[in-house]
Amino acid sequence: MNNLKKQVLIFQLNGEPMGILADPAESLLTILREKLGLYGTKAGCGKGECGACTVLLDDRAVNSCLVPAGKVQGRKVETIENLSQGGKVHPIQEEFVEKGAVQCGFCSPGMVMSAHALLKENPQPNPEQVRVAISGNLCRCSGYKQIEEAILSAAEKM
Repeated sequence: MNNLKKQVLIFQLNGEPMGILADPAESLLTILREKLGLYGTKAGCGKGECGACTVLLDDRAVNSCLVPAGKVQGRKVETIENLSQGGKVHPIQEEFVEKGAVQCGFCSPGMVMSAHALLKENPQPNPEQVRVAISGNLCRCSGYKQIEEAILSAAEKM
């Protein structure tokens, strides 16, 4: 990669200040996985269709494969790695396990992050709001009913 295209990107990552030299045209997904070693954000379709790469950008769920790294300048990025604190899993993660909403686990980080964004904005969603919030995330294993139940149960616990 041509170093002339690179610039220092300064943003907040999982609550901590971050500065990284990167090509602003690279995807946020590439920066997170290849430059920062945050492998919880999954690389799926690369086209914004599967939701496996979902992260929060200023508390909104986004497909990190579609976000040019230059767009995070001065903003707040949150990945799945930020949810577990002090060795304790987040209530959303806990309910995904409890309700059987995790099978192969590939979609789980993106689903959890979409649920996290929803519950930050709306702590008491109804089933339809949950379905809309996860509509950009594909799951081929567990089925959406368990995922919906897990999110609604997490909302009650939180």
